[in-house]
Amino acid sequence: MFDELLPRAENLTAKIQEAWQVLDLDTVAKEMKALEAETSAPDFWADQERAKTESQKLSDLKKEFDAWHELRVSVQDVADLLNVALEEGDASFGEEAKKKLEELEKEYIDLEFTLLFSGPYDEKNAIVAVHAGAGGTDAQDWAEMLLRMLIRYAERKEWKVRLLDESRGQEAGIKSATFEVKGRYAYGNLKSEHGVHRLVRLSPFNSDALRQTSFALVEVIPEVDESVDIEVDPKDLRIDTFMSGGKGGQSVNTTYSAVRIVHIPTGITVSCQNERSQMQNKETAMKILKSKLLKIREEEIQKEKQQLRGEYHSAEWGNQIRSYVLHPYQMVKDHRTEVETADTESVLDGDLDQFVEGYLRWIAQKRDIKAELNAD
Repeated sequence: MFDELLPRAENLTAKIQEAWQVLDLDTVAKEMKALEAETSAPDFWADQERAKTESQKLSDLKKEFDAWHELRVSVQDVADLLNVALEEGDASFGEEAKKKLEELEKEYIDLEFTLLFSGPYDEKNAIVAVHAGAGGTDAQDWAEMLLRMLIRYAERKEWKVRLLDESRGQEAGIKSATFEVKGRYAYGNLKSEHGVHRLVRLSPFNSDALRQTSFALVEVIPEVDESVDIEVDPKDLRIDTFMSGGKGGQSVNTTYSAVRIVHIPTGITVSCQNERSQMQNKETAMKILKSKLLKIREEEIQKEKQQLRGEYHSAEWGNQIRSYVLHPYQMVKDHRTEVETADTESVLDGDLDQFVEGYLRWIAQKRDIKAELNAD
């Protein structure tokens, strides 16, 4: 038995060491130490917004580091005990060691997921927007269903979610909504949801209960911070203010605190109305605008590379990434990865893990194939 278990323990140790280097956890440890010193400073909470951000960052880093550190220590302990048992000829430890090693191998598989994040902005926070597409009231209702699904997914991950802007539909649902997700790898996970989502169901808004196909667009962009260089010329902006409105169109306040910013060169329009003041709404809207401009810059670079390889495809309304069929059968299918499930209820309640992992593994596989082709 020891002849089988020792190589497995050594193999797991090697995999953990490789992951440690890929994730650069030694640097993470130094960053944690610096953040701990910063949070201990007497004036740390003078800027509460920044303090909350830094505290969350420290918590996320510590969670990731501790998980890998504890796994590495546990595997080493099992390997040491196996060596001692082998030297002393003590077979009584064999079954216990096998069970423990199996548990540690499963822990590694769960943690290995983080190795799939390879994008330069994967670890950042995310800004998510949902827009109703073709399908009238059904599409607006579908957009609200998607909004709930994505927020539930973020809550399952214990990320912080904040609604920034919302435009309600006249009869039901939403025309559009934008929310912010704060958490390590929020963008890396949620980027799998970027694209057109298609729903097929019996319409609850049609007296004849006819089958209806609706579409909604989900945009996911990484949230920019001070480390990302995005210059915006004030002359390129048109800034309007308007009165905030809540569900059903009622006035939230009597001041023109909501802000809409139009970036004239690109035509990008962003708005924010859920902050407490006009200044805060403007700051948040500018952050969203810069994030969108960053996304455009990255997409242009990617587009040029894809065109050189003859691979470019538009991500417009005609190219849906996933279909949700509620009638005449139950099925959710991702058209990129072929991942599918009949458990539509769980998916719409935010259980997206299989789709997110499927997407990340699909991207990693494509990256590996391209690397092999380039090597040839």
